Amino acid sequence: MVKVTAAEVNKLRQATGAGMMDCKKALVEAEGDFDKAIEVLRKKGQKVAANRADRESSEGAAVAKVNDDNTVGVSIVLGCETDFVGKNENFVALANKLADIAMTVSSKEELLAADFDGMTVADKLVEQTGVIGEKLEVKEYSKLEAPYVGSYVHINKIAALVGLSSAVDNVDVLAKDLAMQVASMGATTLSYKDFDPAFVASETEARIAVIEKDNIELGRLGKTLKNVPQYISMAQLTPEVLAQAEESAKAELKAEGKPEQIWDKILPGKMERYISDNTTLDQEQCLLDQKFIKDEKVSVAKYVESYNGVSVTGFTRVALG
Repeated sequence: MVKVTAAEVNKLRQATGAGMMDCKKALVEAEGDFDKAIEVLRKKGQKVAANRADRESSEGAAVAKVNDDNTVGVSIVLGCETDFVGKNENFVALANKLADIAMTVSSKEELLAADFDGMTVADKLVEQTGVIGEKLEVKEYSKLEAPYVGSYVHINKIAALVGLSSAVDNVDVLAKDLAMQVASMGATTLSYKDFDPAFVASETEARIAVIEKDNIELGRLGKTLKNVPQYISMAQLTPEVLAQAEESAKAELKAEGKPEQIWDKILPGKMERYISDNTTLDQEQCLLDQKFIKDEKVSVAKYVESYNGVSVTGFTRVALG
């Protein structure tokens, strides 16, 4: 049997990340040939990968990287099978290395085909599947370019990127706040103006049906019924609808006996509540229409306006699961 030295084993460990015993066995099988030993480990990875192909890889690490001048950002999710592996520092380091490579490509497919120390990223993941013993895969990939790109990563579970139109004073603070907003609240679009009318109509019908079903049970139990909104998006609140709502509010004030001379002080609050009650879809899915997580008294749009002369050009969000 070929004898291998500790130095040879350590060299193979550094190159592949495999365990000491696996490296020693691979070197012995390869009769001391370093390149052949790597191939032995790859073949082991292929076997493990084939056996675990149908496993779920819902754990892992989400990472984000931004280039030196903050004009390009990438985020990826490297998936594995268990939270234990997902938190391992070597696994997180692998995810960060993949993010570095991701900066040089434009799609998940290009990332998998990119070079990783003499092999493709796809082959490296197969190799590491054999080393770690779990299914590994790039679950998500996103890239964002803008005059200024900021990022935020939440405990390697969620990674968000935000693009801004210019690098104004304290832009780093703004970008991080917005990326945290995206990570926390999970917006899907910038504004209600981006919604397709058919989507809004379908969502309205579906949400009303759910509330009405709930109200049947609440009524049976003698509990307070939920309010059934007529609208769910600002896209539906046309000038005519808002004018009608204002007239209804005035009628309520008159019925309550409120002096007409103070209506102007009360109406703005009533209309603000009306809009809030009838734009639930926007608050859930539209970044600019959400309440700012650091100050729920203002919308994200109002917060961005406080930075004068900058706008949000786009955002991305990737997450485990």
